[in-house]
Amino acid sequence: MTQTHADYQLSQLDQLEAESIHIFREVAAEFEKPVLMFSGGKDSIVMLRLAEKAFYPAKIPFPILQIDNGLDFPEVAETRDRWVQRLGVKLVIASIDDAIARGIVVDDGKTSRNRLQTPTLLNAIEENGFTAAFGGGRRDEEKARAKERVYSHRDEFGQWDPKNQRPELWSLYNGRLHEGEHMRIFPISNWTELDIWDYIRREEIEIPSIYFAHQRRVFERDGMLMTETPLNPLREGETVSERTVRFRTCGDMTLTGCVESEADTLDAIIEEISVARLTERGATRGDDRFSEAAMEDRKKEGYF
Repeated sequence: MTQTHADYQLSQLDQLEAESIHIFREVAAEFEKPVLMFSGGKDSIVMLRLAEKAFYPAKIPFPILQIDNGLDFPEVAETRDRWVQRLGVKLVIASIDDAIARGIVVDDGKTSRNRLQTPTLLNAIEENGFTAAFGGGRRDEEKARAKERVYSHRDEFGQWDPKNQRPELWSLYNGRLHEGEHMRIFPISNWTELDIWDYIRREEIEIPSIYFAHQRRVFERDGMLMTETPLNPLREGETVSERTVRFRTCGDMTLTGCVESEADTLDAIIEEISVARLTERGATRGDDRFSEAAMEDRKKEGYF
């Protein structure tokens, strides 16, 4: 007779992985045309790895969608291309520059590229007929994201109403849609930033090099260290210096700050994150600092 241990339990990472893989498989079975939104950052790369494991040895049965703001770090694009080539997954790129040229969005010279991502994303979802879009949001990142369900309902205008979301008792998900509506799906909602890094280390996942400590010419703005670039000209009183820094999140290089750090290995990053008092968005994303409710306002408009 085979004997089993009554106290057998999965590790925390194994439980999180199993939950996320279950969500990927549920969506693939339930929705006609899902897509994985991909920024090239650590969270979306972890989602690619989870999707790979969910359907292995078959290929991932849906494309990935990147909203190209034209201001991404080159290291991010290079890592993205290697992942796409290795997995053989279809990459759909929706360019903000193209959306401006087509009159889908209007560039008034004042609105940030991150703001212009929303109408570009909604147009890409509508044009391609996507019915579910996987996103890499985590509840520990920001107050508005803490309100999210795993299945986040979006109306026919792509908008999010935090007061009109569906209950998810016992991990049962309601994916019913009316015409024109779609779902945003968040498979890693219950992960923390530390979980993400532990998983990257365990799975030996390739991520952009800017997540590790390196030398960079930076200047200080609004309490953040910003990259020196012609795309982000210095203001009066700002000076450039070379420091050892790393990025905790990827995005628009004119709005994404870095932190001073000597953490140039995964072990060192995990040790650093384990004592951090601020989430990566709170510490280094300028677009979340416009107002107390900046993220929630953008999500209501249709943002990630």
